[in-house]
Amino acid sequence: MNIYDISRRAGVSIATVSRVLNNSTHVSQKTKDKVMAVINESGYVPNAFARGLGLNTMKTIGLLCPNAADSYLAQALGFLEQEFRSHQYNCVLSCTGKELAAREDGVSQLMNRHVDGLVLMGSSFIEENDGDNEYIRQAAKVMPVVILNGSFLYDNVYCVLCDDRRATKEACRFLIESGCKNVLYLHHSRNYSGQKKLQGYCEGLESCGLPVRKELIHLFSEDKMSVPHVRDYLVHLHEEGLQFDAVLSSEDILAVGAAKYARVVHQSIPKQLSIIGYNNSNFCLCCEPELTSVDNRLNALCSHCVTTMLGVLEGREMPQRTVFTAEMVRRGSTL
Repeated sequence: MNIYDISRRAGVSIATVSRVLNNSTHVSQKTKDKVMAVINESGYVPNAFARGLGLNTMKTIGLLCPNAADSYLAQALGFLEQEFRSHQYNCVLSCTGKELAAREDGVSQLMNRHVDGLVLMGSSFIEENDGDNEYIRQAAKVMPVVILNGSFLYDNVYCVLCDDRRATKEACRFLIESGCKNVLYLHHSRNYSGQKKLQGYCEGLESCGLPVRKELIHLFSEDKMSVPHVRDYLVHLHEEGLQFDAVLSSEDILAVGAAKYARVVHQSIPKQLSIIGYNNSNFCLCCEPELTSVDNRLNALCSHCVTTMLGVLEGREMPQRTVFTAEMVRRGSTL
């Protein structure tokens, strides 16, 4: 018998059971009586670690990251660890890679270490085949799970994300309205966030009366995510005769590669080629001119992940899905 069984039998959420056990004032007496009746009938006693209930807590959060070498995830990792530590919580990190079996193993190992909750960093933890997401559901049955920049609907799973679709759509429209007609889109992932960005690019074109052209959409695998490779790849497209006057990318590093390409083929930025990156990372400042980029407000996302996790552990009602709006930071790579 665990907290999930109690919530199911009582017909309430796991968070409500947590509030009852914490004697929270945010639960009606009727609900308290119903939950306590199930607890007394079943003989349920919270285990010594009281996962996610705030009772004899281990004061430890499990962080799962597919790739700590990724600049975006490394920044998120540093911010999450610092924020949790400021609230007297330690963090245990598991770098899982992107294979499903490794993710499942990473979650299992952290649960065996009796962490109070899990933070999954990035939408790559959510599989297209819904059956492969069972490991998230199983984890959420015994502890709160917070997903950074991904969307997954399930009890005791909390999602904090940026509206990537809207942000990419607005960036695409900005390029077109500034006079660009052939917007090349460079992306690197088919995960939830990647799909939303691609959708936004297509919607941006269509909203301006332009067709979606497959020859202007190019996907880069993780092992090809380097500035020299992107530069050389675009030079090849140029030599093959593909015409484009703007580059919109799903990552800043792809945009840096586009800027290097422009130098090789002697195109002026932004007069002949406009470029917009995504994430507003330090990569944007490594070019001349500096790059315009979409700021997905990573620090705000991470801060809300921490607030959400601590709120759930303290038995407070927290929103299961919070969406932030991105902002475009204009620099010298656009008109």
